[in-house]
Amino acid sequence: MERRDLEIFLTLAHELHFGRTAERLHVSQARVSQSIKQLERRIGTALFARTSRRVELTPVGRQFLEDVRPGYDLIKAGLERAVAAGRGLAEPLRVGFSSPLAGELVLAAASVYGERNPGAGEVLLHETPLNDPYGLLRSGALDLLLAQYPVAEADLRTGPVLISDTRVLAVAGRHRFARRACVTLDDLATEKLLSLSGPVPDYWLDHLLPRTTPGGRTVARGTAAATRQELLALVGAGQGVHPTAAHEVRYYARPNVTYVPITDAPPLEYGLTWRTATETSRIRAFGEAAAEVVRRDNGPARVCAECR
Repeated sequence: MERRDLEIFLTLAHELHFGRTAERLHVSQARVSQSIKQLERRIGTALFARTSRRVELTPVGRQFLEDVRPGYDLIKAGLERAVAAGRGLAEPLRVGFSSPLAGELVLAAASVYGERNPGAGEVLLHETPLNDPYGLLRSGALDLLLAQYPVAEADLRTGPVLISDTRVLAVAGRHRFARRACVTLDDLATEKLLSLSGPVPDYWLDHLLPRTTPGGRTVARGTAAATRQELLALVGAGQGVHPTAAHEVRYYARPNVTYVPITDAPPLEYGLTWRTATETSRIRAFGEAAAEVVRRDNGPARVCAECR
């Protein structure tokens, strides 16, 4: 018995419809009918009872289904694992993310990655430290990272933008900006921007925390924090302000912190980053899955208007 004939039988036993079976298996309806007839001739009796209105399994057909399904599933799973191993996909893939929305996208991409690559290893998620964006990637603890751009590191490669978000300014609830509908980059010249400690590249910090306003005024930097929670605690205490992505409003709401839109700041963008020397088929396959998620959303994910 050909494996394809058995697959046609099992699919028809599930669908109980010749047309849907043909569509699902991408074959002609005549091919389905021919395969079932050949199988019934070999067994010596009908497996399906057919009328103009319905298709159903005969008692022999139901018994045959019960007998062959477990074995077929084992063979299929074995083939999928072998194919995944041959393509280098069988090992777990460790993916990091640097923001909550990036984490959601990684989860969605992991689901598509598994669907498109049966037998592929598990996708393991890790949140990366805010003040050391590339440490886990460089140490080998991560295979891939959905990071905030820009990334201009000689040993790292990047993919296309997957998330693009507007910026907001986190200020204390009693700050004068908290009563405003929005601020501009020129307004930052009157404030101290809370910074980040640790091995954060200068160009990355300068993109997040501009050193000068569009009008040429200097923007001062204040206390440096190691984590997002430290930043928010300092903001709430009135020790400085901090620009961030608008989607973080949903995840880091605090009663003593207000988020005010920055109208003229360039967007914060995120995409996949990996070590140039260790690019694998798993990384490429996950990148394709993430791109498919973005295509389904008609472009890079953006925060919804009510979160701004």
